[in-house]
Amino acid sequence: MQIVAFDFGEKKIGVAVGQTSTYTSSPLQVIFNNHDKVNWNDISILLEEWKPELILVGKPLNMDGTDSEIMMKVDAFYKKLESLYDAKFEYVDERLTTFEAKDILKENNVETVDANAAKILIDNWFNINK
Repeated sequence: MQIVAFDFGEKKIGVAVGQTSTYTSSPLQVIFNNHDKVNWNDISILLEEWKPELILVGKPLNMDGTDSEIMMKVDAFYKKLESLYDAKFEYVDERLTTFEAKDILKENNVETVDANAAKILIDNWFNINK
């Protein structure tokens, strides 16, 4: 099964892809939003190209498990994705994924870190669903 994961941010969205037949994942790209508005055109193009059967969206929780301040925007993003594309959708806890990506990469390159944070979402989903 083809998977696409989104690590949502107001200015940019990290994207990764994965495959359940091999349990592998790769960072794909960062989609930059236009003046804090989601770049739905680039997202639609990406979904049509990759044709995922499962779409994962990082769920930004506080360390105590409560919803973070950005959760309302992530919910709106999730619902819009559901209306745009026919696939299975799931949230994945994204606590510390950006920190983990920075630690793995030992750098703060915007594109590399955000796309790798999305990759970690897929890897975490694999660990739960194998």
